[in-house]
Amino acid sequence: MEIRSCRDAWLHMTDISAGHAVRNYVQWLDMQDYLVESDLFSAPILDAYSNWNLEKDITEEQKQYFSDLRGGGQGDYRAGMRAKIANVVDCLTLFPQSKRAVIAMCNESMPKHKVDDDAKCLREVYFHLDGDNKLNATVIFRSQAAMLFPKNIHFIGSMMSEVAERHPQRPSLGVVFYLAVILVSDRE
Repeated sequence: MEIRSCRDAWLHMTDISAGHAVRNYVQWLDMQDYLVESDLFSAPILDAYSNWNLEKDITEEQKQYFSDLRGGGQGDYRAGMRAKIANVVDCLTLFPQSKRAVIAMCNESMPKHKVDDDAKCLREVYFHLDGDNKLNATVIFRSQAAMLFPKNIHFIGSMMSEVAERHPQRPSLGVVFYLAVILVSDRE
């Protein structure tokens, strides 16, 4: 399977999900450039969402960008994120070959299927270092709307950057193995 840029992956997702859902979408993503702007997501909006989800402070102006159209509560991963990232950095620092450098996004052990906020789309991110001092990840989505991919991949890239900046070896960003159980074009 070829490695695509994040932008090319978004265009591919948008194309193949038009008019129907795609089950078990997989793709390798090059994370060197994870900024994918769209009509719905400009760079300032992407920064606001990523900073929020990384548990960083955002301004009142940035909060104005938040809307249900851009993901609503399903896209809120903020709770405990600083501690989760610190745990991953500690794991990769002490045990560089570990398979336990994981951030789980589960919010409910038994989500109510009628409550959108109970079923987060992004489920888990598994981090690993390769022999070339690159930080890579495997990402599992329950569901991905192609229109929201720019926000999600920016958050994942920002999360990877945060881990890389805190790690003593300062790895560069590598690739993401990306799996969406179901890919749709929008949130309808």
